[in-house]
Amino acid sequence: MTIKEIAQLAGVSSAAVSRYLNGGYISEEKKDQIRKVIEETGYQPSAQARILRTKKACLVGVVVPKINSETISRVTAGIEQVLSSRGYQMLLASTDNDPVKEITYLKLFESYPVDGIVLIGTVITGDHRKFLKNAKVPVVVVGQYTKYANCIYHDDHGAGKAMGKLVAARLKSPSAGSADTAPSGSKYGKAAYIGVTKEDKAVGIAREDGFRSGLKAEGIELEPEYIRTADFTMDAGYRAAMDLLESRDDIRIISCATDTIAAGAIEALLAHRRKEIPRSAVGSATRMQYILDHSEIQVTGFGDNQFLKAVTGGISTVHFGYKTSGIRGAELLLDVIERGEKIPIEMKLGFRLVE
Repeated sequence: MTIKEIAQLAGVSSAAVSRYLNGGYISEEKKDQIRKVIEETGYQPSAQARILRTKKACLVGVVVPKINSETISRVTAGIEQVLSSRGYQMLLASTDNDPVKEITYLKLFESYPVDGIVLIGTVITGDHRKFLKNAKVPVVVVGQYTKYANCIYHDDHGAGKAMGKLVAARLKSPSAGSADTAPSGSKYGKAAYIGVTKEDKAVGIAREDGFRSGLKAEGIELEPEYIRTADFTMDAGYRAAMDLLESRDDIRIISCATDTIAAGAIEALLAHRRKEIPRSAVGSATRMQYILDHSEIQVTGFGDNQFLKAVTGGISTVHFGYKTSGIRGAELLLDVIERGEKIPIEMKLGFRLVE
């Protein structure tokens, strides 16, 4: 079926149908007539013809580190919300946290007829910088700061500092290892930290540096013996936390760089307390919450993961506007695509401490 045939069935001109399909101005009455005919006939405009007419594919490539993540799902939901409302479609590529795959997909999208790319960033390597400097299509990076592209990122240092101050206050309180209860002669009990690779500037460096700063502001140091590094999985969080628990007997709080790592740390805490709960099947949420409530060791995280909240009843964490970052990133990209906006933009989003 052609545009001319759609126009005849709708009782409008071919030009009106063309304007409707390309997002141009048309009266509401004619919009309704054309929409009705398209829905009844199942008409799909030719992508190739649209590209030739408009010089746009109305496609945006989105590169994500993984798809089985609540955080990433929130960001992509924000991106999709904006794209669909403005007549664009999203092509999604998942890299399984492999920076080499990121470059591969970025180059693939660049050579494919997409109008722009959103990269949900984890690391910015030399290859990333080279691509961003020479990209033939607009690129927006979400989640990491970079001077080589427009970017939307979170105040990870500020969030880490706020968490550090919260942890310090709890260490000094009677309920979390006061001078009367702390073992091994420690004044308050110790804070431990499970971070991630320093190649991730936001999560691996900014959060940890902020956390240290928050503790230090309250007169507490984060000691090297109480630091571990994990990747972004529950299993890695479990192993790192178990290593801490087995090597140190004066830990009062384990702070984790993400809620996913914190979930693994909670599993380690349950196993360490010998409550006969298998790692592979932690029974009821009620039983888990009971054990956590009666443990002297607390676990904190970053991300405000809703599944973890449902299972544990909630831990102290930080809420970031991940969906908002997706929305702002997509809006920024479309401004560049549609308006040729040339002003370099970086946008830092805030956070909310969840106690």
